[in-house]
Amino acid sequence: MPDPRQLERTDTTLQVDKTPAPDVIVPPVDQWQQKTGFTILDTSFGAGNQFLATWQAWRDDAQRPQRLHYLGLLPNPASLTELVDQHVAWPKWATLAQELRAVWPTLVPGFHRLYLAQNSIILTLMIGDSDQCLRQITARIESFFIHGEGPRTWPPALFARLNRLAAPQAKLTIVDLNAGKQSVLEQAGFVFEKTASAENINDSADFTTAGIACFSPRWQTNFPHAHAIPSRSHAIVIGAGLAGAAACQRLTLRGWKVTLIERHAQIAQEASGNAAGIFMPVLSRDDNPTSRLTRAAYLFAHHVWQGLGGIGNAFSGARCGVLQVARDAVHEESQQRWAQQANLPPDFAQWLTQPDTSALVGTAVSHGGWWFSGGGWIHPLSLCEAMLKACGDRLQTHFGVAIHELVKTSNGWQVSDNKGKVIASAPIVILANGMEALNLCHASALPLTAIRGQVTYVAAESAPKITPVLCGDGYLTPESNGMHSLGASYDEDNGASLRQKSQNENLARIKKILPSWDVDPDNLPLAGRVGFRCVAPDRLPLIGALPDPMAKSQLREPQLKDMPRLSGLYGLLGFASRGLIWAPLAAELLAAELNNEPMPVEAELAAALDPARFLLKAQRRNQSK
Repeated sequence: MPDPRQLERTDTTLQVDKTPAPDVIVPPVDQWQQKTGFTILDTSFGAGNQFLATWQAWRDDAQRPQRLHYLGLLPNPASLTELVDQHVAWPKWATLAQELRAVWPTLVPGFHRLYLAQNSIILTLMIGDSDQCLRQITARIESFFIHGEGPRTWPPALFARLNRLAAPQAKLTIVDLNAGKQSVLEQAGFVFEKTASAENINDSADFTTAGIACFSPRWQTNFPHAHAIPSRSHAIVIGAGLAGAAACQRLTLRGWKVTLIERHAQIAQEASGNAAGIFMPVLSRDDNPTSRLTRAAYLFAHHVWQGLGGIGNAFSGARCGVLQVARDAVHEESQQRWAQQANLPPDFAQWLTQPDTSALVGTAVSHGGWWFSGGGWIHPLSLCEAMLKACGDRLQTHFGVAIHELVKTSNGWQVSDNKGKVIASAPIVILANGMEALNLCHASALPLTAIRGQVTYVAAESAPKITPVLCGDGYLTPESNGMHSLGASYDEDNGASLRQKSQNENLARIKKILPSWDVDPDNLPLAGRVGFRCVAPDRLPLIGALPDPMAKSQLREPQLKDMPRLSGLYGLLGFASRGLIWAPLAAELLAAELNNEPMPVEAELAAALDPARFLLKAQRRNQSK
């Protein structure tokens, strides 16, 4: 580490490009050149003028990094209309501004990951309180842009926290610097160059200027989330359903080579094999982690699907909207009161009264409900096909091959069949094969349960003609290929055959939503499909490095980061009945972890998905006895 006192003395007065927008910090071109990836944190994204200037500089630089991660704090997000009005003032960035508006997120709290510039620029917008968002970032920042209204009122502790994100020699450019801020940043390990205006500062000085600093602390730094990236970017993915296909797509997008192994002769033959799956977020009054995660997953899935070519184009389905009808009159009244207080964006969720729901559907609906205009249904198999097609020649597939043994070697892992033949070897193995993962000794202790789900197929002439998806305790999709899908049962048994009892229950649930539907279950043929969901005790997926069940942390009060792991073995498991929306975000989270990239969700939400969470709870319980 270089001695901060020996850093080259340069003029660190902030360079600002006054045209066409004020307060644009000169992008760190000299820092990012010839790097594979580079990460920037912008404390005041606003309408994106700093981002657009950085994007333009990246485009103009022949030695630009292959991937540019740009994290922007957005405590007060602008609407699309407001963006248009502000972007008019920046004609030199008109094309880039239009591309930004095309992916502008739904304005709900949380982290929003967006891909631009043919997937080379990854923008993560963080909507919410800046203090809370900064606490939730998992990233190694190489350049900080500290500007805008927010940092002017930040408490000193917030500036001090930046060193937890800083990569070695990270550059920090700050507007509106004063003596107090400089002192806090210096104590945090940022070394400022002397400037004329900063020559004689003291603790009580109250000057306003700008400065540039380098993160070069006198102490040893250790980024807790970093790990060694394999020299060979090659992964084996086991399972060709939604989880496995998404893993292949997100890894090959980053240049990885992927070997996909599937025991069936075709893709999507297990839980991903239904004729139609619905996609929608989950709402809760307290905006609990499940709601926040499903919201992030739902919105990111839309973004990924659009990048693949869109619903109804690249794969079968329809963004026809989903109407979630209240269970009963009490639930209806409660939800309507909450809707008036929640003030959710209409393009995300909107409460409709019973007359409005009936008018929307075209027939009598039992109660009012939530209208998700962006929801709909998808044919999962066709989506899997689209994701695997996007992998191109970086993907190698093996179908009709059952995994018998997974062996750790000095170079990674070997996968063998029941005859002992090595099918593939790689530094990384990802288990995306649902309940089949428990057949492998390394994953056999994971707390996963198979839940039977029977979907009923009803001919179009036997069901109401509806446009949106209807759901409550069950769901009914619009007609596709002459058939509606109703579902799904939630049975704790392993019966693989269709049964009349489950079909009658599916029909009864829909009749509660559509009381005028005159249907006699005895006159309908027994038709549908049985699948088995892979479910964890808390109904959340298991995403990330798998724990070592034979080892335990030696710390008295361990954290998730302290739990021993099976090096190179990862899971994408436990998607339950929401595989459509879980798959893209789960695969993105895992790919970011493997590449030491910024995480696409808040740290506490990523922790809620960590496969070691159950083992950690068990260890804590045992220690408390």
